Amino acid sequence: MTTQPTSTTERSVAHAVQTGVAFEAARHKELVEIDSVLDVSKFSLWYGENRALYDIAMSIPRGKVTALIGPSGCGKSTLLRSVNRLNDLVPSVRTSGEMLLNGRSIYDPGVDVISLRKRVGMVFQKSNPFPMSIFENVVYPLRIAGERKKSVLRDTCERALKSAAIWEEVKDRLHDSALGLSGGQQQRLCIARAVAVEPEVLLMDEPCSALDPIATARIEELIHDISSRYTVLIVTHNMQQASRVSDFTAFMYLGRLVEYGTTKQIFQNPHLPETEQYVTGRFG
Repeated sequence: MTTQPTSTTERSVAHAVQTGVAFEAARHKELVEIDSVLDVSKFSLWYGENRALYDIAMSIPRGKVTALIGPSGCGKSTLLRSVNRLNDLVPSVRTSGEMLLNGRSIYDPGVDVISLRKRVGMVFQKSNPFPMSIFENVVYPLRIAGERKKSVLRDTCERALKSAAIWEEVKDRLHDSALGLSGGQQQRLCIARAVAVEPEVLLMDEPCSALDPIATARIEELIHDISSRYTVLIVTHNMQQASRVSDFTAFMYLGRLVEYGTTKQIFQNPHLPETEQYVTGRFG
């Protein structure tokens, strides 16, 4: 027996998905005048025959934190990983539509994906320091790019670790193994590694989900600090975290962008009842 949808969101979005009817997201007026670093236009993605994203259209403001929220399986991480083309690693993936990073196509056939991933940094759900020293973790992207000057590597390491608010904790043990750091320190080290090459966008896929409350607070404070220098696009299931760290919030459901606006408006005065139901915990 087929279970009938119970919420307005489930009825409206599920119907759009099943029938192929275009689903127009609610976009707030504050988005009209933004200076965007990333522009997504009618972007769709399939894993084999299964469609995961449906005609996503949104612009990501430069120098701000934008949060992607929505239930598990709604396409948040898929969209995030599309920005630096990590989904290319899945053999069955295909896409349509467009993504422009500072006006340049991400999916143009001539794009060097390795160079793209220098422009778009990534911090994963679980910290993934390399089994090498703290110093070598941070400068690894520069070594891959062919940088050999000790002064450049040394200065970059210090700058990146300071940006990630971990310099004072590790400056006297840079040549110790990164695996000896605590979970929260490892995640900040991974942030340092990601910003070492001055990316145009920093992607964060639930960066606090494996951390305790104290470490989470440190990462959230760090996100606030680095947003003055980097554009941050973050996936989070934590509504309180989204409201604390982000300037803009996009609500996704069943592969669709449902509503997008300033975080204050999304949480305090959303346009759609579906969004209000989700951010207040009444479904999802």
